[in-house]
Amino acid sequence: MENTKDLTEHSSRSERKRRDSFGMFDGYDSCSEDTSSSSSSDESEEEVAPLPSSLPIIKNNGQVYTYPDGKSGMATCEMCGMVGVRDAFYSKTKRFCSVSCSRSYSSNSKKASILARLQVTGKPPTKKAKVLQKQPLVAKLAAYAQYQATLQNQVKTKTAAVPVEGFSWGNYITSNNLTAAPVTCFKHAPMGTCWGDISEGVRVEVPNTDCSLPTKVFWIAGIVKLAGYNALLRYEGFENDSSIDFWCNVCGSDIHPVGWCATSGKPLVPPRTIQHKYTNWKAFLVKRLTGAKTLPPDFSQKVSEGMQYPFKPSMRVEVVDKTHLCRTRVAVVDSVIGGRLRLVYEESEDKNDDFWCHMYSPLIHHIGWSRSIGHRFKRSDITKKQDGHYDAPPHLFAKVKEVDPSGEWFKEGMKLEAIDPLNLSAICVATIRKVLADGYLMIGIDGSEAADGSDWFCYHATSPSIFPVGFCEINAIELTPPRGYAKLPFKWFDYLRETDSIAAPVKLFNKEVPNHGFHIRMKLEAVDLMEPRLVCVATVTRIIHRLLRIHFDGWEEEYDQWVDCESPDLYPVGWCQLTGYQLQPPAPQTSRDSQSSSSKQKKKAKSQQYKGHKKMTSLQLKEELLDGEEYNFLQGASDQESNGSASYYIKQEP
Repeated sequence: MENTKDLTEHSSRSERKRRDSFGMFDGYDSCSEDTSSSSSSDESEEEVAPLPSSLPIIKNNGQVYTYPDGKSGMATCEMCGMVGVRDAFYSKTKRFCSVSCSRSYSSNSKKASILARLQVTGKPPTKKAKVLQKQPLVAKLAAYAQYQATLQNQVKTKTAAVPVEGFSWGNYITSNNLTAAPVTCFKHAPMGTCWGDISEGVRVEVPNTDCSLPTKVFWIAGIVKLAGYNALLRYEGFENDSSIDFWCNVCGSDIHPVGWCATSGKPLVPPRTIQHKYTNWKAFLVKRLTGAKTLPPDFSQKVSEGMQYPFKPSMRVEVVDKTHLCRTRVAVVDSVIGGRLRLVYEESEDKNDDFWCHMYSPLIHHIGWSRSIGHRFKRSDITKKQDGHYDAPPHLFAKVKEVDPSGEWFKEGMKLEAIDPLNLSAICVATIRKVLADGYLMIGIDGSEAADGSDWFCYHATSPSIFPVGFCEINAIELTPPRGYAKLPFKWFDYLRETDSIAAPVKLFNKEVPNHGFHIRMKLEAVDLMEPRLVCVATVTRIIHRLLRIHFDGWEEEYDQWVDCESPDLYPVGWCQLTGYQLQPPAPQTSRDSQSSSSKQKKKAKSQQYKGHKKMTSLQLKEELLDGEEYNFLQGASDQESNGSASYYIKQEP
């Protein structure tokens, strides 16, 4: 019977995999004839694609923006005072020139926030959108000047640095009755693939803190609750008494499997509070531990092995240029913490021009990668390697799936939907601007591209950050239309006709949905990809197939980010403690309450405006399809809280 059940489940899973997990259909391709073709991969960095003469050009401090209808408008940042093109400003309210200014303004204790970050890094905070930015140079200069003024005031008044408020995952989870994502959700993290059946009820040997002896002694405790790497433990003998329960990191050096004390010659001493309960503690332990589970004997060895990282300081890599997304630059590994790399651009004299990413990030590559696929590359002024620097071996980098572009494939000019790397809370209308080798694509966000293509970005064809036309509508996600596009609500059919373009075929996109294990409201530690040196307390708020909506606790929803379930920038609760990385706690209540009510009302009104247009029945959607196209609708849920493939599909009839 067990074999039969396994085979049935396997068959069911296979059937789900064969289904279209996007809930998509190939109905848009016929809106116009295919007249585009892939471009050559040897275009030089200086070449610029010609712009249609009908598009107005707006210049702002040397940066060029184009808009379909010419409606630009100017705005002044309420934080740093920078004046610029309104559509280039951040957020829906357009009150700030960047994420940094928006967050700084939202805090009533701005000075304390700045000083706290100074204490963590020892240097001025970077501009919030520094890594992937559209703002002109004057914005960075204004922000930096403001930070310098703050520092000078600190010296003059001899004000001590404000410490970061203490944050405890254990207290946070216990007081709010929260649930954390299990370690098995994070295959790239230590123990992510060999966590085993560590769960509630597992017994371990830990230091006995309820003891007055001068030497370090141990006692046995059971796991009451798991939260990532962290476990709430209760000493054996306390039964239902939780008075001295305590949290600790299971991967810590003081946690051992039962039997470790006996083999290591360490004493087992019952806690002082319950010493009087039993006269024969040995008999008590034998009775309690018979049949109980404990950690594997090689657990600590596996933890140690999982924290060995192949990347070493002085290795050279190619990484995205944070000032021009369309190209890469050479950078040198400066430090490695928990698999996260601090990369310093090779031309940086003071080593402050850096970039943070995980060693499995799709943003880093081996030396020579750009040339091999035809990607733009900024040549270094340094003609020869500095002493001690050497190229990182190609096998260390994350591998992408092989693709076959010989048949039907992506072409220049095709439309799709993509996560905007400059605003990760938004999925936008986008266009394939160039087809590179090995399945890589250069993509631009419609309506906000720089004339020279400097804000194009590179995604692989199998990237989970690009989606077929209609993905957002079917999954009830707000799609960001092109800037200046006045015909709202936005409809793909109309837009494709107006732009005389076609949608990229659905079958070319990655539709695999792994059994990821995430559920809504689970807690985790996540990188703020707009300033990737920061790892923050975060929550999963939506799950669409393999796509997760990550919310940073204490911040407004506009700072949320769409992230893939297998992103190397997501970590279990306790990862920072385990690796020694600095964890950013939730924003204080004062920061959350300082947003003006008018700003919130505007954001809410705009959100409702779009949400009102998204509700379409399957019948309405089918009626809008071009004549002659037949589709088969398979109904189900939109938000996928399950671990596997989706249950909402729209499949084209063969």
